[in-house]
Amino acid sequence: AATPAMLWDHQGSHVASAVKIAAEATPAPASPQEEHWVHMPQTTLPTGLVVPAFSYAKYPCAKSDDGTVLLSPSAKPWTNLTYAEAVAASTEAGHQMARESQELVIRLDVCAQDINWTGGKVGVGKVFQGLHKGSVSSAQAANYVSDDPDERSWHQLSTGERVYGLAGNIYTYVHDDIQGAASGLISGMFDSSSPTLVSAPFPSRTNGMGWRPEAGTNWSGYALVRGGCWYDEDYAGVFNLDYVSPDRRRGGVGFRCTK
Repeated sequence: AATPAMLWDHQGSHVASAVKIAAEATPAPASPQEEHWVHMPQTTLPTGLVVPAFSYAKYPCAKSDDGTVLLSPSAKPWTNLTYAEAVAASTEAGHQMARESQELVIRLDVCAQDINWTGGKVGVGKVFQGLHKGSVSSAQAANYVSDDPDERSWHQLSTGERVYGLAGNIYTYVHDDIQGAASGLISGMFDSSSPTLVSAPFPSRTNGMGWRPEAGTNWSGYALVRGGCWYDEDYAGVFNLDYVSPDRRRGGVGFRCTK
């Protein structure tokens, strides 16, 4: 399968060495405690931003019976919580809310794998957009399978592991470590050279990328969310970017942990 670096070279947007995946990317066999995580090595984004190695939850977080974070492919996502509540739940679990820089690493890797494209080859057709056609009326568990094959909910990484819910089904809160304040809330406009805007290999609302704003957009004070909802149509996508009030609780917004 293609690597992120090959993808950028193919698109002519960046040199072939733009995204460097360390040789030790091949994961060791997962322990029972690690089965719900994928592990990404230190990565350099096309803009030159270095993202340290991290682990990424395979699915959006669910809620256990005792009100704590649960990672399970068969549990529906934990929604209807504010940004601060999602941060607190992540911290209580010993993790952190997914960072914007980490989300970019994951989504670039996804776009570089043939298996994630409807045409079976990088750049052919679109990257699968998950639940986005209104075929359901609420957020579903990661293992939910739509009757429509175009709504495939999983994507495969270069490591061979699958992640779920990157596009469609629900939005997930993101701690913005690029435009954000220490809290992770957006604190400035999107610069034209921001990795948030320039990392996607295709334009907004094309090739399964989802929607993203123009440079100069200012969402200061809001919480960044990614992915898309079960009814978002072509606005949903792996690079879909939107915002919500951090104090609102929404049935279409959840969160994902990293560590």
